[in-house]
Amino acid sequence: MFFVWCNAQIGSTMKRSNLQSVNHNQDCAKKLKTIHLPEEGNSFILETLSQHHDKPFPFFKEPKEIGSFSIDEKRQFQNDRRQLRIYTPPSNMKNCHFDLRLGYSSMIKKDESIYNYLNNLLSWIMSNKQTVTNLPSKTNDQKTDKFERLNTDFVCWRGLLTKLACIPYENKEDILLAVINFRGTYYMCEYHTESKVEQIKNETPRQKEMCAWGFKFEQYMTADRNLGVPVTNVPVNTNVEFGSVACTRLGNHSLLFGAEVDCEDLGSTDSNKYVELKTCRITESQRQYENFCKYKLIKWWVQSFLIGVRHIICGFRDDRGLVQYLEDFSVSKIPSIVQETLQQPWRPNVCFNFLKAFLDFIKANIADDSRWEFPFITLS
Repeated sequence: MFFVWCNAQIGSTMKRSNLQSVNHNQDCAKKLKTIHLPEEGNSFILETLSQHHDKPFPFFKEPKEIGSFSIDEKRQFQNDRRQLRIYTPPSNMKNCHFDLRLGYSSMIKKDESIYNYLNNLLSWIMSNKQTVTNLPSKTNDQKTDKFERLNTDFVCWRGLLTKLACIPYENKEDILLAVINFRGTYYMCEYHTESKVEQIKNETPRQKEMCAWGFKFEQYMTADRNLGVPVTNVPVNTNVEFGSVACTRLGNHSLLFGAEVDCEDLGSTDSNKYVELKTCRITESQRQYENFCKYKLIKWWVQSFLIGVRHIICGFRDDRGLVQYLEDFSVSKIPSIVQETLQQPWRPNVCFNFLKAFLDFIKANIADDSRWEFPFITLS
């Protein structure tokens, strides 16, 4: 197992066993994040300065869904699509008035102390052996009928890929991930950092309630396909999930990843009918709107683009948790919106060039079947 520590906070000091410090002056630290492999005795410089990755968009194959799964009310894996909801927008998207605080006291909440890691994704792989072994061949590798060797370079969750792709523009959060190279496939899994654990531990009741508003919004906007209409007078159960499993290729890297999906639009003519649902505070000034474009839209775009989602529906709410109106963001148009709004806009090609560079590093530095190696890497 191989741990990667992405320290996004410039100048902070991290202490870990087997970690040899890498000293750079502050100016260098602002431009570079240095990955150091203490046991190997070598260093690899991975520049995160956005200008370094501002080159043509790398080859990215349109993602293809190869399967799906559901997590039921008891957090049990189900190899089916029972939890997939259908998109049911209100008749007037500009005047909807959804109360996101309604029913919060009776909400059924999943146990956040139990971290799933890659378990559900691995359960899907084990339940779909024929699908997995029929994937297109790995880079420079011949196809095999043996299930023991997957025909993909990387297996992970979409959320991790999203965080990695945003690193050139995001310097607020650390990322800690483990990488296992097992029989030629790299399994990448994110772990909670110490700061994240403290953040969760110190959440106020108000913060916990606001985190739950997104689940209530989904209840207003979706329906069970057998009923066809939203039911909002029953407790929200945050245990249930629907997951899509997709494969794609970035540069010379093949990827298989899982992604939680909110709902599908049965009336859509798009090849990908999934819809992403978001909530955001109403922007009341130009500065707030610019921050929305700078910090929110980059994550929303990367997250949706990775799996081929075409539309993001955002419910704009006030501080009381009342959604006033909805806005439909076409994923393909988000980069243009940002370009027109920000003086220094984030660039999609930078995000995906950095993600490719990170995957290049993983392949170059982790040996085959290195399951029990624990050198820590710091990006500082």
